[in-house]
Amino acid sequence: MKLMSFLKRQNSIVLTTIFGLIVIGILICLPTGYEDALIYQGTERAVGTVVSTDNSAIITSGLIQSGEQLCTLEIENGIFAGQILEGVNFLSGSLEKDKIFKAGDRALLTISHEGQDIKSVILSDHYRLDKEFILLAVFAVFLVIFAGKIGFQAILSFFITVLMIWKVLVPCYLKGCSPVWTGIAITAVLTAIIIFFVYGPDKRTLSAVLGALLGVATTCVLGILFTDLFKIHGAVMTSSESLLYSGYQDLDLTSIFMASIFIGASGAMMDLAVDITSAVYEVILKKPDIPPAEAILSGLRVGRAAMGTMTTTLLLAYSGGYISLLMVFMAQGTPIDHILNYKYVAAEVLDTVVGSFGLVTVAPFTALMAGLLLTGRKNSPAN
Repeated sequence: MKLMSFLKRQNSIVLTTIFGLIVIGILICLPTGYEDALIYQGTERAVGTVVSTDNSAIITSGLIQSGEQLCTLEIENGIFAGQILEGVNFLSGSLEKDKIFKAGDRALLTISHEGQDIKSVILSDHYRLDKEFILLAVFAVFLVIFAGKIGFQAILSFFITVLMIWKVLVPCYLKGCSPVWTGIAITAVLTAIIIFFVYGPDKRTLSAVLGALLGVATTCVLGILFTDLFKIHGAVMTSSESLLYSGYQDLDLTSIFMASIFIGASGAMMDLAVDITSAVYEVILKKPDIPPAEAILSGLRVGRAAMGTMTTTLLLAYSGGYISLLMVFMAQGTPIDHILNYKYVAAEVLDTVVGSFGLVTVAPFTALMAGLLLTGRKNSPAN
């Protein structure tokens, strides 16, 4: 019996791994339709090392710097590898976007050229991709070391999620697809795939997926309703106005904002749904003849304990990026009623509270699904 259980677990891991690799392969090959942007046609992207700089054209006014910085660069790769070129780093007076280079820095470059004739060399930013890859690799190694095969499957889930957002969700939004329905579809697919990696082909997968998606549906309805009641426009999202001015003025930013509410909370909902499903399953393993109602109550008790920390998790996740804004309000002595009434603050309140409301509903939904689907059958040891 133990041998059969072991073989079943191994087969499930192999199946989910193969499935994950196939999905990743398909998504990598899937074109977005935006690969050949006009502004990058006739250009070469390369990495260069700054040999020297000329800051004489930089205009400094307090903390603000404008003008341009001239840099002498040694090209590291591409068709101009080994050449010494002059590049320009344009400064707009924005501390958020501007960067200053010094000798020895590595920069990501956009080289405009016709054949071997170079028209211009623009320094896009400091080159960070190598360090990003190192960080991801270290994270992946530690995850596999501490979580084993489950950690490897978590890495597959991570890459599938990134690729689904970049290759499917974003292009669909740019092409004018319904943001809410597209968001629901992508969230449903990701929820099913990620939970499938946890349980494999098992009724627990169905239970957790249904519980999570019912919570997502609740969040979606509330998000649409209160976005309208709060009179929130989607332009509160970062860089949304830049998108409109880039030729996408017909995009429904408000609907995209509505979709972002339940997409942002869906990860926590999946987590809670899996926790409750696993807890109910363990109870049923210990007491196979437990009635559905008792199993559902057990799931609800687990849900109550988890919901307190989950809602706080959402609050910290959303508010962490707004510390500087809160500091500005406090430094200016802005009354709290004014702060909460500002559109961009109300948008964050909406994100947090509606997302938390969805979490609250995930607990009973998942407990109900687990109690109905997992009881009344002979259970084998957990995977």
